[in-house]
Amino acid sequence: MKKIKILDSTLRDGAQSESISFSVSDKLKIISVLDDMGVDYIEAGNPGSNPKDLEFFDLAAKTNMKTAKLCAFGSTRRKNLRAEEDDNVLSLLKANTDVVVIFGKSWDLHIREILRTTPDDNLNLIRDTIEFFKNKGKEVIYDAEHFFDGYRSNRSCALDSLLAAAQAGVDSLCLCDTNGGCLPSEVFRITQEVTAMFPNLPIGIHCHNDIDCAVASSMIAVDAGAKQVQGTFIGIGERCGNADLSVIIPNLQLKQGYQCISSDLSMLSEAVFAISEIANVPVPMNKPYVGQSAFAHKGGMHIDGVCKCSHSFEHVDPAQVGNKRRFLMSEVSGRTTVLAKVKNIAPELSKDSPETALIVQKLKEMEHEGYQFESADASFEMMVLNVLGRFKPHFKLNMYKTSGEWPNPDGTMSAYAVLIIDVNGKTETAASTGNGPVNALDLALRKALAVFFPELSRIQLIDYKVRVLTAEKGSAAKVRVLMESTNGERSWTTVGVSTDIIQASWLALVDSIEYILNGL
Repeated sequence: MKKIKILDSTLRDGAQSESISFSVSDKLKIISVLDDMGVDYIEAGNPGSNPKDLEFFDLAAKTNMKTAKLCAFGSTRRKNLRAEEDDNVLSLLKANTDVVVIFGKSWDLHIREILRTTPDDNLNLIRDTIEFFKNKGKEVIYDAEHFFDGYRSNRSCALDSLLAAAQAGVDSLCLCDTNGGCLPSEVFRITQEVTAMFPNLPIGIHCHNDIDCAVASSMIAVDAGAKQVQGTFIGIGERCGNADLSVIIPNLQLKQGYQCISSDLSMLSEAVFAISEIANVPVPMNKPYVGQSAFAHKGGMHIDGVCKCSHSFEHVDPAQVGNKRRFLMSEVSGRTTVLAKVKNIAPELSKDSPETALIVQKLKEMEHEGYQFESADASFEMMVLNVLGRFKPHFKLNMYKTSGEWPNPDGTMSAYAVLIIDVNGKTETAASTGNGPVNALDLALRKALAVFFPELSRIQLIDYKVRVLTAEKGSAAKVRVLMESTNGERSWTTVGVSTDIIQASWLALVDSIEYILNGL
């Protein structure tokens, strides 16, 4: 297979994203994930910028990397200083990496207004810095910052910066769309010209996403001859982010036959969610390849097509990227959708089964009332068991009562709940305070049920969402409550609808507990 080298900049460019702050421990975890994925280079930070990066490089040097090479990132030497006198240059040596990434100016505007020097002096900065590191035995990647803007402004000046790096013995050149405003067609044309000028040097591409073209521009740069792609693994980065490697890698491997990583691509989804968790950035539902909705089907015609021939509505097999197919239940669902969704509960049902028609009818009735099962699979399964007559409640509510107090003494436990439940003829009463009536009711129910079902002690409520369905009725509006629960091994979501937010929450809460007690 044709080889494209991947340079991941999650820990450098990604760390410059708003709201991102990686600890040293976070960085060590991320390089482990990236190394397991089999990327070629991990650009791990600028050791001259802060003590945290220097600490990280000290610890990272002791890590046994399987495939990836760590890179220290920094600029060309400062004017009026020799490379060996520049503290920032020397800090790159202290990082003790085999590879250094040096960025320099290729836009005459930056040379004139930012560096405040001459084009000839800028070329000397580039040559001297690269030669310094090559004499130290380092592999050097040169990032031509703002290259495309520089090319547009002064073509010869931009190309001269690349030539200076090549003359100094650089190992590869990377063309950077630092402002992120270059169109893919322009990236293709310029990259093609540069690759023709430097046939013996690998050319890389580094795109920002300010016009939502970073992935497209990176892909088309490969078509133009680029052999290295830089980006961040979940697309984070300054301003609008960087080219998203979690999209580019499967695009290149599955669509164009390139080899980008040494690991199995089926690790992709796991890696994306691991890095997103560390970065505290949610994975968008509609993120290509790995998002929860990437292979989710809702329309009856789509689901029927997928069941008959998967690639009729799926461009790749979800398993290839570690994802899975999902069928969404809604009022537009047909019998094929229902059968696909309930096959684990009732595999004996067919399209013509009267039970199937009853499930579809009940689904439409409940959605008309305000229920939504797209994100509440657990409640859907409970509804199906009810329709099929296979559900036997594990407990029955006799009564509950909630009350609130404001202001309350400690500012937290502002509500009180008491309830009475019946389990196989035995009555249990429990009460609890909580941070609001729903929390108090949740705690009271678990306290009562723990007498009969001690395994419920592992169940936790981890997410709670409320949506107003009939806003025109003001505070008397009907609301839909979604609850996500977990037992530490998996999670499930339930739904409740009522004009009373406490009752809606109770309905979702009961479904959540009955779901796990039914062994679903």
